[in-house]
Amino acid sequence: MKKALSHIDTSGRANMVDVSSKNISVRTATATGRVTFPKAVFDTLADRDFLGTKGSIVQTAVIAGIQAVKKTSDLIPLCHQLNLSKVHIEILPDAHHLEISCTVKCNERTGVEMEALTGVSVSALTIYDMCKALSHDITITDIRLEQKTGGKNDFNR
Repeated sequence: MKKALSHIDTSGRANMVDVSSKNISVRTATATGRVTFPKAVFDTLADRDFLGTKGSIVQTAVIAGIQAVKKTSDLIPLCHQLNLSKVHIEILPDAHHLEISCTVKCNERTGVEMEALTGVSVSALTIYDMCKALSHDITITDIRLEQKTGGKNDFNR
């Protein structure tokens, strides 16, 4: 089976995929990522229950991620606008980093992988923004799709 890029036409131009002939089905996707801090910074944040001068770091990042999921088609040029059913973002401490997970669900003709990845990315960027006053030595890593269901192919990492 030969695979091809779906967003590039035969002339090499950007192309929004026509999904009108696809069946509507339940689509889900989960993405994850990590924000890593210097140990002393993480310990300081943990001692404060991840509350900063701007409020709850974790809850602000969750809200930002949900907003980003809903705006994915505005941010990624060839993404379809989707009527989302559910967005769940969880941010948990582990060692000296925060683990982010975003699960998105819809009943549509195309999947929600980009929405889940966008939710994780913006959550991570929000954490960075709220913590950069303590250190700029914060890294955002390992943003990746963990699973998707619905459509032609399911995926599980």
